[in-house]
Amino acid sequence: MAKKCKKEEQEVQEEKQEVEVQEAQEAAPAEVNPFEEKYNAEHDSYLRLAADYDNFRKRTTREKEQSYSNGRADAVAKLLPVYDNLERALNQPTQDEAYKKGVEMTMTQLVKIFTELGVEIFGEPGETFDPNLHNAVMHTEQENAPENTITQVFQKGFRLGDKIVRFAMVQVAN
Repeated sequence: MAKKCKKEEQEVQEEKQEVEVQEAQEAAPAEVNPFEEKYNAEHDSYLRLAADYDNFRKRTTREKEQSYSNGRADAVAKLLPVYDNLERALNQPTQDEAYKKGVEMTMTQLVKIFTELGVEIFGEPGETFDPNLHNAVMHTEQENAPENTITQVFQKGFRLGDKIVRFAMVQVAN
């Protein structure tokens, strides 16, 4: 029994000594180890380099997606004069039904290609005027048309996703 008490006392004293050593280490100023300091500097440099690389990777991915979208928008913009000419040809009176049918088929195919590319055609008479989509080139006073309503469309507008490829040129009722 006496041996057990001595062992317990010894354990309690050892625990006290460990606590005192820990308190002394916490209270004493930490010594600067040159190797640890160099390691911390290199580690910090490595973390910054990894973060820079991650930002570079994200930026190049975003730029690649934007360049593809911009390329599609440029290609659509180059085809718009063809669309306008086909639309003018459809609006002209003609006696040749085969000619008219050929122009209609060409226009249908072009509109189908635009749809497959994700191009939205907008600007119809009766729509509400939106300065973010439409370019008002004329104003008219019409009593039977509500205010800010498109009364005539001179050129249709085209949108590819969120990007406006061409604004619609319209006449707006005041």
